Amino acid sequence: MKIVPLYAVPQHEQQITDWLWQAFGTSDSRDFFASIVATRQREEKMPLTFAAVEGEKLVGTVGLWRCDLISRQDLYPWLAALYIDENQRGQGLGEKLQQHVIEYARGLGYPQLYLYSACKGYYERFGWQYIGDGLDYPNTPVHLYQFTL
Repeated sequence: MKIVPLYAVPQHEQQITDWLWQAFGTSDSRDFFASIVATRQREEKMPLTFAAVEGEKLVGTVGLWRCDLISRQDLYPWLAALYIDENQRGQGLGEKLQQHVIEYARGLGYPQLYLYSACKGYYERFGWQYIGDGLDYPNTPVHLYQFTL
């Protein structure tokens, strides 16, 4: 398994769009997620989407974005849109994708990284520190996390 920028494997753009739309979107938001994925394919520039691939098969994705929570634009950059193919879950791929983004952000010189999640308990296992709650649009409570690089 290798983790590469999506621009290196553009054939997976549609699958990543569908994953993100189905996991995080609403019935009428596919075009919105297609736009998100398309704008995260610029070589060596943030925001970036990474793809985890085994051979030719896409098994997961994660992003490094300037902003993932509109109500907290004061925090950046963000680990965003972590998604693992259902058949690949429970094998440590989530941790590998997190670590890839952590190392990439560290290499860019950022002192910390942020993420938000509706669930609690998962990210703490990997060293993320809970820093409080926030709101996702329009009024969904979420948990905020920071990782010191």
